[in-house]
Amino acid sequence: MARLTARELIDLVLDEGSWTSWDAPPARAGVSEAYAAELRAAEERTGVDESVLTGSGLMMGRRVAVLASEFRFLAGSIGRDAADRLVAAVQRATRERLPLLAAPASGGTRMQEGTPAFVQMVRITEAVSAHKAAGLPYLVYLRHPTTGGVMASWGSLGHVTVGEPGALLGFLGPKVFELLNGHPFPAGVQVAENLYAHGIIDAVLPPDQIAGILDRALTILQSRPRAGAASPTELGGNGTSGLPDLETWDAVTRSRREDRPGVRRLLKTAAADVVPLNGTGQGERDPALIIALARFGDAPCVVLAQDRREQAQQAFGPQALREAQRGLRLAEELRLPVLTVIDTRGAALSPEAENGGLAGEIARCIESLVNVAAPTLCLMLGEGNGGGALAFLPADRVVATQHAWLSPLPPEGASAIVHGDTSHAADMARAQRVLAVDLAERGIVDRIIPELPDAADEPDEFCHRVGGVIEAELAALMAAGPGSAAARATRYI
Repeated sequence: MARLTARELIDLVLDEGSWTSWDAPPARAGVSEAYAAELRAAEERTGVDESVLTGSGLMMGRRVAVLASEFRFLAGSIGRDAADRLVAAVQRATRERLPLLAAPASGGTRMQEGTPAFVQMVRITEAVSAHKAAGLPYLVYLRHPTTGGVMASWGSLGHVTVGEPGALLGFLGPKVFELLNGHPFPAGVQVAENLYAHGIIDAVLPPDQIAGILDRALTILQSRPRAGAASPTELGGNGTSGLPDLETWDAVTRSRREDRPGVRRLLKTAAADVVPLNGTGQGERDPALIIALARFGDAPCVVLAQDRREQAQQAFGPQALREAQRGLRLAEELRLPVLTVIDTRGAALSPEAENGGLAGEIARCIESLVNVAAPTLCLMLGEGNGGGALAFLPADRVVATQHAWLSPLPPEGASAIVHGDTSHAADMARAQRVLAVDLAERGIVDRIIPELPDAADEPDEFCHRVGGVIEAELAALMAAGPGSAAARATRYI
């Protein structure tokens, strides 16, 4: 695989002529004569003085800080001087409140320096952690190859992580594995595409597309609602006033129409921009959950949405709930509000889901939403069946479409429990008061978004109407700040 040098990548991603190096000459303290000769040879061969280059520049007009590995310099390995350079650059980016872009390509720790070099990964990790704790973005582009201590530290801490196509990415390099174990590492495991398939990285993109995706992500992360944005009240008020009387089973039936717009249609129609994320970052992903950075007007958010299209093929399982918890951590770190979207026939009922700890993950998702230190908005978009729906409900504000509903079980299931058959489903739905309008009367839902008369009959108009409400609600929530756990629970009294 042809590799771009660090400078070639920097020139490709940053605006022409905008690069400013932050690098001081390396100290080279206490190195042996043989090692010093290796370092001199690496400098002569590469034209750079260390395995990392750091500095700042403009990316599509936005100032950013950059950490870029030079693999040709001793396989991009990290010794004390490289670690000092990385830590100094991360700390400077934090002081200057710059987004930080990292582009590692490394074999890991520099073997010529041994354990004293190995432990530098702790310092680098702490610096990156402090940068993120300051609410600043850390975006990572994993290049070919990235392994060892680099992959196990600053390569794996990004808010958003993208891999280079075909890149070798993993902990133990395959050559070392084969020498230690006497047989080769299985093919196709330590490659970017496989990491994406397992929810470890968010995307796989070639270098010439990196500036575009990073700029879109930063546009969302750094957006703030404009002054004078419409308030929720200005967009039609709260509660149920002015809505027509609604027959419960008619609403349930309408919410189940196959042509009813789901969250994909909503994001495509009403969001100003969307950057999809992928998986837990820990080896799991569930297509039934959409996790994304998004912007409605100038109001940014982390979206955690149940996708009715994917659930038609497979109900969402515990891994989706773990993805949602990743999204909540991102929202806290990035100081962004959270938008959860309920639209589900229910969580998976299967041995695999039970073995994956479904009930526990529902509990932990509720716990995380109740306690998250970020403003939260819940949109009840359609069906809301069982604990899988409840896991996305706790929020500072809850808005619902006119035909949305929430039930402990599908009405047919409730009928089976109470009556021994499913023929009383409509009666059970009415008796259980599952509709959004019923929940609004109890203070569980804050406002109802009308359907005129049905979302499936006016999909684009409906999505724009919902998007306008989301934008206004997010703007108000960002102005108010996160609610308390006690306040979030009080609405259910």
